[in-house]
Amino acid sequence: MESLAQLEALCERLYNSQDSVERAHAETTLKCFSVNTEYISQCQYILDNALTPYALMLASSSLLKQVTDHSLSLQLRLDIRNYVISYLATRGPDLQNFVTGSLIQLLCRITKFGWFEDDIFKEVVKDSTGFLSQATPEHYSIGLKILNQLVSEMNQPNPGLPLSHHRRVATSFKDQALYQIFQISLTSLSNLKSDRNMQVSSMLKQLSLSLALRCLSFDFLGTSLDESSDEFGTIQIPASWKVVIVDPSTAQIFFDYYGSCEPPLSKEALECLVRLASVRRSVFTDDSTRSKFLAHLMAGTKEILQTGQGLTDHDNYHEFCRLLGRFKVNYQLSELLNVDIYSEWIRLVAGFTTKSLQSWQWASSSVYYLLGLWSRLVTSVPYLKGDTPSLLEETVPKITEGFITSRFNSIQAGFPDDLTENPLDNVELLQDQLECFPYLCRFQYESSSLYIIKIMEPILQAYRDRAISSVVGDANELIVIEGQLAWLVHIIAAILKIRQTMGCSMDSQELIDAELAARVFQLINVVDSGLHAQRYQEISKQRLDRAIITFFQNFRKSYVGDQAMHSSKQLYSRLSELLGLSDHLVLLNAIVGKIMTNLKCYTESEEVIEHTLTLFFELASGGKTSHFLEDYRCSRNRTSFYYTIGYLVFMEDSPVKFKSSMDPLLQVILRLESTPDAAFRTDSVKYSFIGLMRDLRGIAMATNSRRTYGLLFDWLYPAHMPLLLKAITHWSDTPEVTTPLLKFMAEFVYNKTQRLTFDSSSPNGILLFREVSKLVVAYGSRILSLPNSSDIYGNKYKGIWISLTILSRALSGNYVNFGVFELYGDRALAEALDIALKMTLSIPLVDVLAFRKVTRAYFSFMEVLFNSHISFVLNLDSNTFMHIVGSLESGLKGLDTGISSQCATAIDNLAGFYFNNITMAESPPSQSALNLARHIVDCPNLFPEILKTLFELVLFEDTGNQWSLSRPMLSLILISEQVFNDLKAQILTSKPADQQQRLCGVL
Repeated sequence: MESLAQLEALCERLYNSQDSVERAHAETTLKCFSVNTEYISQCQYILDNALTPYALMLASSSLLKQVTDHSLSLQLRLDIRNYVISYLATRGPDLQNFVTGSLIQLLCRITKFGWFEDDIFKEVVKDSTGFLSQATPEHYSIGLKILNQLVSEMNQPNPGLPLSHHRRVATSFKDQALYQIFQISLTSLSNLKSDRNMQVSSMLKQLSLSLALRCLSFDFLGTSLDESSDEFGTIQIPASWKVVIVDPSTAQIFFDYYGSCEPPLSKEALECLVRLASVRRSVFTDDSTRSKFLAHLMAGTKEILQTGQGLTDHDNYHEFCRLLGRFKVNYQLSELLNVDIYSEWIRLVAGFTTKSLQSWQWASSSVYYLLGLWSRLVTSVPYLKGDTPSLLEETVPKITEGFITSRFNSIQAGFPDDLTENPLDNVELLQDQLECFPYLCRFQYESSSLYIIKIMEPILQAYRDRAISSVVGDANELIVIEGQLAWLVHIIAAILKIRQTMGCSMDSQELIDAELAARVFQLINVVDSGLHAQRYQEISKQRLDRAIITFFQNFRKSYVGDQAMHSSKQLYSRLSELLGLSDHLVLLNAIVGKIMTNLKCYTESEEVIEHTLTLFFELASGGKTSHFLEDYRCSRNRTSFYYTIGYLVFMEDSPVKFKSSMDPLLQVILRLESTPDAAFRTDSVKYSFIGLMRDLRGIAMATNSRRTYGLLFDWLYPAHMPLLLKAITHWSDTPEVTTPLLKFMAEFVYNKTQRLTFDSSSPNGILLFREVSKLVVAYGSRILSLPNSSDIYGNKYKGIWISLTILSRALSGNYVNFGVFELYGDRALAEALDIALKMTLSIPLVDVLAFRKVTRAYFSFMEVLFNSHISFVLNLDSNTFMHIVGSLESGLKGLDTGISSQCATAIDNLAGFYFNNITMAESPPSQSALNLARHIVDCPNLFPEILKTLFELVLFEDTGNQWSLSRPMLSLILISEQVFNDLKAQILTSKPADQQQRLCGVL
């Protein structure tokens, strides 16, 4: 009891202490309960005798970790399961919620992991109904919580369970238990509907609604689709659910709960209705049944539209907009028209949409779903048959005008200069708002365009007047004008963007496109003139110029190019009349002029520079555009800029033009090379070198053939390679310098499109690898000696994974005969592999798996090693070898298909070596073969675990892994024949018949 008191005190500190050192000490002391299986009985003792909830929480969470991380015996897990159920039944009502939740999670985790091992685990639903049948609300609550957690547990993968096993369990659970649980939720909702005990009833209603929602949100197809996302598509409810889905009382109970409950319960009721509105068509036996179901949903939403009940709550409002949006996602316009209340319903929805647009600040994220509904409605009109009026002709123009007016109001009200607030600065929000709106404009295009021109003309005139004014005037007024113009330009750009999508080739629509585009070109003539030419540092002008670039991008896709020129005669004819822009070449000249102006004037705006460079590359045209390169804040865009320059230079087969284009970079290199060592650690050198590396990387990216790569290689090697080694030596502790350098080298050695193909008599491939080796060894030897910092990824891991990428690409590029190095005693290959291994071992495996880019680089390097340099791996000591092969097992268990395939290939290569050099060897084994045999003896438990994982992956995994069992792999299996036999027996007794057949084929 004294020890228990001490443990309770430690638990108190673990969960409540504000002192991080004290918490860390408590965590270290108590860690044994969750990692050592011998402490499982101690956890039960704590649950039986502890008085504080924190000690109970420790015991419960420790058991959860034990069950997840360790392969406990079946009987022990059954004992824990039965104990938890009994414990919840006797002491559950008196426990703190967080303790109850942890115990329930433990019960559900045990249930999932043992689902196929014993039928007792499948009785959890029956056990839960036992709680529901008891008289106390507390027991009823526990029963609902168990079912909620059970559905959640079965619907999401677990770290300790292979994905294939998770899917089999989830599918079995869906088929055997989920429908019953959904029915329990509906029964519970029905029973609680008239309950007068508000406090208790509210909690139970919430649990019942949550349970229904979890059932409807289940991953029915096993595709790991996020059903909570905004666009989850059609819900594939099983056919066996048909009776309850088509029953009118099912949808009605959620409408009733929405009307009678306060948030957040009302919001969850709407979420359930969103799911019901998304049920697949084939659930309904005939069109009549489906039509009745749709009519019921429309009637329920119509009542909410009429009364406005609950819509003052933002979450309710947002979910209701999602519900309305589902009507056209899952139903045809003709089906909506056939419902008796359609006319009244569509007018109410139109009024609701207009009101929502007026409340732009409050409803901005919700309007997306409403605009999506209307855009789908108008695009369906051409396919509509019959004479029933859709009423869209009278409702859509009002919504179109309401949207534009709302955007203007948002500018006049003003936004703080915060990227999260102003839609013109938030690319994703802007895209959402303009994704659907253009379809509404083109539905009644003539009236919509006249409205746009009507409101744009006076604003454009006011902007012209401000350009020629000698007085600055009201700055806020100018901000509003530029904001309104930015919105109009974005709207026009969005309208032009869907020209190809909608097939708007009618002459009348093309003429309207010309009218709208002409206003934007008129604006372009003003935006860089007079007073406005002095305002490039102001955010409102930057927003306007970003909108103009977007317009250029969309206009180019629709109307620029020889093909577009011949098919767009009406547009160019009208533009020639209005502005003298007679063809697309004249337009291109105007666009290029704007690009040059932006690159010259926007040195302080990385966003405008980046956007402009994107357009520049799309056009593949140029001019004197390098002003922005002088500002370090824009240096990240230098790679994109020089990629485009290189692309243009290499279009012509002219070595002379290439050398002349590289002259500015050559001058930088010569200046850096002449800098004495003592002055190399200065800011001017640093920034100059960073810019050079980014420029060269862009040029290297543009080389996509043997010819173009050869121009760059001959220009750079051997004269200027020592500069890279000098820089890595002086700046190895500065990621700001080493990262651009290493990224350039990773690009330079990358044999994409077979560009690194040298003549058979050329030593260039070998010489290039020697430079790679020097660079990686110099960097690795220095970075490993540096102490770890708080930002260990930025200061160490990032450089290491780029170095591994360099070596992986060089080793697998097929342009180096690596046997030459050993033959002539050259240490370049050995030293590169040695330092690479040291760098990989310096990163704990948990960190390798935690950082995505590190993970990819690490396993790509391992695949190359096991493919082409397996002797190097086999010559390692047993501990290092065991660590590397163990890491491959961790990679196999990951959800990334590419990585698991790389790991499987690496292990297959190891099996191939074993097969060819030990199993089938006719001569005395090599030293590497002897080393492999030694590793197998030294690490007897390593291969069995890998083999088990491989069987799960190959025979039962449903991912896209392209690897399959080979004859060498089967020979490796013989190393662990007993494990193989055990696994065979387990699979044949517990797996589905089709998988048994697959295994028998392999055997």
